[in-house]
Amino acid sequence: MKKKIIPIFVPHKGCPHDCIFCNQKKITGVSTDVTEETAKSVIEECLEYIDRDSSIEIAFFGGSFTAIDIEIQRKLLAVAKSYIDSGDVDYIRLSTRPDCIDEYILSMLKEYGVRIIELGVQSLDEDVLDESIRGHKSDVVYKSAKLIKKFGFELGLQMMLGLPTDTEEKCLYTAKEFIKMNPSCVRIYPTLVVQETGLEILLSEGKYTPFSLEKSISIVKKLLVLYYVNDINVIRVGLQATDDIQMGEAVVDGPYHPAFRELVESEIIKDFIESEVINKYEFKHELVIRVNKKNISRIVGNKKSNKNYMSKKYGLMLKVEESNVDEEQLHIMIDKNNILKISMNDIYSKLFSVYNL
Repeated sequence: MKKKIIPIFVPHKGCPHDCIFCNQKKITGVSTDVTEETAKSVIEECLEYIDRDSSIEIAFFGGSFTAIDIEIQRKLLAVAKSYIDSGDVDYIRLSTRPDCIDEYILSMLKEYGVRIIELGVQSLDEDVLDESIRGHKSDVVYKSAKLIKKFGFELGLQMMLGLPTDTEEKCLYTAKEFIKMNPSCVRIYPTLVVQETGLEILLSEGKYTPFSLEKSISIVKKLLVLYYVNDINVIRVGLQATDDIQMGEAVVDGPYHPAFRELVESEIIKDFIESEVINKYEFKHELVIRVNKKNISRIVGNKKSNKNYMSKKYGLMLKVEESNVDEEQLHIMIDKNNILKISMNDIYSKLFSVYNL
C-alpha cells in the first residue's frame, strides 16, 4: 500500500537550543505559528487530493514537537487524532530532540495515537555534538531511543553529515550506532549552510568549510549500503527542495542538489558495475544492461555521468535498455547466452565488502 504524508510544520517551537546549523523557518518554508485551525486546514486540503486507498499519516515536522508547551501539543494532537477516529487518517508521526523525551511525554503521545517518533540525532560523536551546540551528550540519544521502543513506538533516527569537526569516520560510526538501535527508519541530511545561522557566521569568518558535493556523495553511498545490508529503511536523503531551499536562496553554501539521492544511487550502481562486472568479465565495445524503466536514470547517471565514465575510462558504451525486469533487479548482458541477473540487495552486499564496511 502506498504511503501518503500530510506534513504539518511547527517551526522552531520550543527548541531549548539554537543549534549552529538551524534556521527552521528557512528550512521548512514556514514562518507562522501553527494553530489548531491551520493544522485542520492543512489536513482538509491534503485529504481532498490524496488517494484514499493509501496509508495516510499526519506528520508533525520542523521544530522539536515535544519541547513546545504541553497544552499546544495536546491541542494539535487532538486535531490529528480526530481524523484517525473518523477513519480518514491511519496514524501520526512526529520529530523531536533526544533531550525532549521522557515517560510523561510518551504516555501522553500514546493517548493521541502517535505511532512513529523520529529523533533528530545528527551525530553520536561528542565533539560534533559540542561544536554544533546541540546542548546534550550522546548518552541522551541512547536513553531516549530505548524509552521510545519500550513504550511501543516505532523509532526513527535522523543524521547529518558535515557538521563542524565531522569526518567520514565519524559518520560511519554514527550509522553503525544507529544500526545497533534498530530503528524502523532513518533520514540522512548533508549539512547545508543556511542563512541566519551560526554556520553562516563561521563560514564568513573562515572557521567552517562544508563538505563538497563529491565528498558527501562518497560518504552517503557507504551509509546507504550499511543501512540496506542491515535491512533499515532510509526514507529520505537530502533536504526536500522548497522555494527557500535551493542554492542562492536560503542556502548559501554546502552540498545541495535537488536530486541528491539519485546522485548517490547512481554512484552505487557505477561502483558495482566497475568492481563486479567490468573487472570480472570481458566486454569488447558495449555493456548492455536491461532494467525497469524506473531505474534507467539511476543507471545512466545524472547528465549521463555513468555513461561518460565508462566510455572515458574503459572505452565501453553503456547501453541501458528498458525491460519488464523487476524494479529491484538488473539484467547485465555478459554475452548473447549469458545474462547476469543481480538484485539490488546483492549489489549492496557486494559493495559492503568493496567499501570495507
